[in-house]
Amino acid sequence: MDIATIVGLLLAYSLVIAALLMGAGLAPYVDIPSVLIVIGGNAGIIMMCVPMGTFLSFGKVTMKAFKYQLDDAPKLIAQLVEFAVKARRDGILSLESAGDEVADEFLKKGIRLAVDGTEPEVIKGILETELNYMSERHKTGASILGFIVDYGPAMGMIGTLIGLVAMLQSMDDPSSIGPAMAVALLTTFYGAMMANLFGGPLKAKLEGRSAQETLIREIMIAGIMAIQAGDNPRIVEQKLNAYLAPKERKSQFD
Repeated sequence: MDIATIVGLLLAYSLVIAALLMGAGLAPYVDIPSVLIVIGGNAGIIMMCVPMGTFLSFGKVTMKAFKYQLDDAPKLIAQLVEFAVKARRDGILSLESAGDEVADEFLKKGIRLAVDGTEPEVIKGILETELNYMSERHKTGASILGFIVDYGPAMGMIGTLIGLVAMLQSMDDPSSIGPAMAVALLTTFYGAMMANLFGGPLKAKLEGRSAQETLIREIMIAGIMAIQAGDNPRIVEQKLNAYLAPKERKSQFD
């Protein structure tokens, strides 16, 4: 569970709600037609932009911003160095049993390909293709939240224009202009909230997750290629540590 996402979301909405309560209260900011225009309009736009399957995966994709488990890069490098030591000492075929103990399917596939004697170029091509398509899937998932950022405020503006038309039709009653204007502005408020306190932050979080996972996969590919090439374990460690910030680098040979 990502505590930062949860705390940030709660903090942002709590402060906005607290500010509303300190003013006129929540009641003036609740308008069901405005909610329908913004949320319903955004749902319809997303359905027009992506396939139905992608639209239905919205909840699953969004949850990845809150709950996500990613391999620890230094631990992964330590594991790959251990594999390099074993392969250099006992031969690469000795990694066949080690591959069965690996939980990550991507890494397991790479080790099995290496153990089977597959050509290095073929292994790299297979793994990089899988990595590229993984990145594309992540982009597609994050794009759903991107549509909320792009079209949320626009739907809010459409709702405001609808409200202004209704207000202008009742100009003969000056007492109704103020309340009507307030209701008209609520859709803009909802659209801005939806884009900036939901869609934008979660999209950024998913993009960060994708970058982290891509880095992990790149480390795996580099490690597998170095092991298959028979590199000295110290060299393997140095190659893989180059992917990390200096303060994150650890060595098993110091």
